[in-house]
Amino acid sequence: MKTARIHSYGGPEVLTYEGAPEPVAGPGEVVVELRGASVNRLDLRLRAGQTRFQLSFPWTLGLDGAGVVVEVGPGATGVEVGAEVVVAAGISCGRCYACLTGHDNLCSAFGLVGIVRPGTYAERVAVPAANVAPKPAALSFHEAAAFPLVFTTAWQMLSTVARLREGETVLVQAAGSGVGSSAIQVARLLGGRVLATAGSDEKLAKARELGAEATVNYSWEDFVEAARRFSDGRGVDVVIENVGGEVLARSLEALRPGGRLVTCGTTAGATAPIDYRAFYTRQLSMTGVYVGRKADLLEALAQAALGHLRPVVHRAFPLREAAEAHRLLESRTQFGKLVLVP
Repeated sequence: MKTARIHSYGGPEVLTYEGAPEPVAGPGEVVVELRGASVNRLDLRLRAGQTRFQLSFPWTLGLDGAGVVVEVGPGATGVEVGAEVVVAAGISCGRCYACLTGHDNLCSAFGLVGIVRPGTYAERVAVPAANVAPKPAALSFHEAAAFPLVFTTAWQMLSTVARLREGETVLVQAAGSGVGSSAIQVARLLGGRVLATAGSDEKLAKARELGAEATVNYSWEDFVEAARRFSDGRGVDVVIENVGGEVLARSLEALRPGGRLVTCGTTAGATAPIDYRAFYTRQLSMTGVYVGRKADLLEALAQAALGHLRPVVHRAFPLREAAEAHRLLESRTQFGKLVLVP
């Protein structure tokens, strides 16, 4: 089969389109013939060797995707050959206390497709049967490939962690990102009023199309002041951010007393200058989310099946052009998701 894989760490040029051994479904596993693979920002860092994970070369990247089940391994239940499915990123043991209480992303053995096993930048991939879920008929394969990681994360951030309530105000940072464009939709579905940020007026227009009530161009506007105006001077109830660094620190300033910040990324830096007195004097909370739970994915998929959630696919690339997809994502000019098509 064909894959886009790397033989060393480096820039986009290290992605090589080449043949690789066919995957085989082991016990409890399935093989999915992929119709699309999502490109995620973590893929860029993995390719560049900028994470704590040590990859074994040659290595196939790719955290999630969508396709058709073509093989079911011994002991795998709940899925049949021919099923149209999405492939979820998170892998857990399924037996520990965290897994059995519905918090599989807190499993001590938790890992990701594309990191602990070969990923979805390929024509076919073998994954645990627990890592596939039915593809909603309302989504195309390209849209379904873009769905799992970002909507699982956004759903956990807003519904499970922030517990967003009807009428609350939400500041969504980096609206053009996969998580940002997903979070706008989830927040609106849950009844929130959304203020979205981006670095271009074009992206802000698209954010408004997704349901953002107001927008702010962070390249020249102060989003803290905008958040206060949007919330009648109180500060917003919730901030959803995946940027880190100075943006995270200033996002705390945008919250009302008792407000909640939920973060899932550090694209602008892994450290932030924070005055911790704000947490107790203003009674703020800050929570991190990593990937999200399988339960969050299933809940989000149910809403997609009803037509309430739909990924924004900026562009689909042939798998052989994975390097070009990485270059585009690194440029930060896309709005929404990029998808590779085998």
